[in-house]
Amino acid sequence: MKIKSVSARAIFDSRKEKTILVSIKTNVGEFSASAPNGKSTGKHAKKIYKKNLEGDIKAIKDFSDYFDEEVLEKFEDLQRVEDIVDRHVGANTLFALESAILKTIAFEQKKQVWELIGSSAKRFPRLVGNCVGGGMHSRAHTSSSEREQGAHSNSAPKSVPSVDEDLNTSGKRKPDFQEFLLIPKSKSVKESFEINKKAKKEVEKLLEETNKNFKGEKNDENAWMTSLNEKEVLDVLKKLKIPLGLDVAASSFYKRKNYQYQNPLLKRTTEEQLGYLSNLIKNFNLFYIEDAFEENDFESHAKLLKKFPNSLIVGDDLIVTNHERLEKAIEMKSINAVIVKPNQIGSLLEVKKVCELAKKNNIKIVFSHRSGETEENILADLAFGFQADFFKCGIDGKEREAKLKRLIEIEKGF
Repeated sequence: MKIKSVSARAIFDSRKEKTILVSIKTNVGEFSASAPNGKSTGKHAKKIYKKNLEGDIKAIKDFSDYFDEEVLEKFEDLQRVEDIVDRHVGANTLFALESAILKTIAFEQKKQVWELIGSSAKRFPRLVGNCVGGGMHSRAHTSSSEREQGAHSNSAPKSVPSVDEDLNTSGKRKPDFQEFLLIPKSKSVKESFEINKKAKKEVEKLLEETNKNFKGEKNDENAWMTSLNEKEVLDVLKKLKIPLGLDVAASSFYKRKNYQYQNPLLKRTTEEQLGYLSNLIKNFNLFYIEDAFEENDFESHAKLLKKFPNSLIVGDDLIVTNHERLEKAIEMKSINAVIVKPNQIGSLLEVKKVCELAKKNNIKIVFSHRSGETEENILADLAFGFQADFFKCGIDGKEREAKLKRLIEIEKGF
């Protein structure tokens, strides 16, 4: 496959925020891919754009001629692409560019994208679905119907949510934890998808009965919004008889050396946070706990893992898909599972290094979407190709379902 030209433009994600779409013209056709946006972002993650979106769009245009002589035939050839643009664009742009290139190579070779990564892949990841939301993903914002319209509009959003807003759209308190997750045991992706969708509808009814302020509203990831606190939400979800998980996103409410809860209003020290989470794990038999402590606290994560070796202690902001930070977490025995978000690091070659390091050290791999998504579905191919253990991609909504349905499509081929 030979690249003739490369271009980029801005599009809107599911939150009506701008993100990038990269297109490449080749001798076999034109292909494109887009990158998502994350709201809860670790301080150690690579910048999504070198300076800003417009700067990266211009950089792609400026580098278009540099690809004229490049012939790309396999996954490892992405190194030649990175040698040209990596220091001049951010993580979102690099991820979208490399994704478009993989699509082109796969088309030319009459293969699936995942086959370029792991041609012998056979095991499918277990689904992790966000059912009820809180934290930064449930800030005051426009309605879900307005978001649906705006995500595919060429006009700018009418309003921008306040980053300091602590209330949901009902004007009531929301959970401090960011995500309440359902993780079905089924080995079938299709069956797990159906289990989660059915369970989410059941949770809607349960919230209507339990939460007088519940209005059926959804947050950035299409999860239910509620004014219940984390214990009350878990009391609802335990009725489902499905393994449960949490994305605490603790860095988002860690200030002045304390975990500052809003619902109810209280402060917890690091030791108190450890005790509180330990009680939640015991009382609700939690299978999965992500970002339990702030993003630099490897030691407390290690203490939690030592207490609960049979639960998944997952690092996201702690690791940010970074090979060196994963090495530190392994050395300190901080986690037994790691979130992989390709656009956190940009380079799919770096994603491969992270996955290889995780597998070598028996760390479970969780490929994850972002809160501001597009209908790009290559994440499913990447998760299967790299043989991820889990696939965290919401439960419904067209941006989430595009990825889930792609994984089901791959499953049908086996």
